[in-house]
Amino acid sequence: MKNKNIFEYRRDFCVSQLNGVPGIRYRIPDGAFYLYPSCKDLIGKKAPSGNIIKTDLDFANELLEAERVAVVQGSAFGYGPSIRISYAVSNAILEEACTRIKRFCCSLK
Repeated sequence: MKNKNIFEYRRDFCVSQLNGVPGIRYRIPDGAFYLYPSCKDLIGKKAPSGNIIKTDLDFANELLEAERVAVVQGSAFGYGPSIRISYAVSNAILEEACTRIKRFCCSLK
C-alpha cells in the first residue's frame, strides 16, 4: 500500500472512530496527516480532574492527564478551538488513541 493510501485509510479510520462522539465535530482534511476536530462544544465542561475546560489547550492538557493521549491545541495553528490529531502513527496506536479520546469526551460533565 502506498503512503498516500495508508494515510487516507488512517484518516478515514480516525474520522469513523470519532463520528458521533459528544462535542466533537470535524471537517475531513484533504492533505497532510492531521485531523483538527473542533472541541468548541466541550468548552465549559468539567474534566474528571474537576477542572473546567476553558480553551483547547485546557482540553489537550486534561486529555493528556486523564487518558495519556497527546494532542496539540488547534489554536497553535490558527484552528482553535480544536485539537490536532496526527494519524502518522500505527493503526493500533490510532485505534487506542481514538478509544481514549471518546472515553474522555464522554466523561466530561
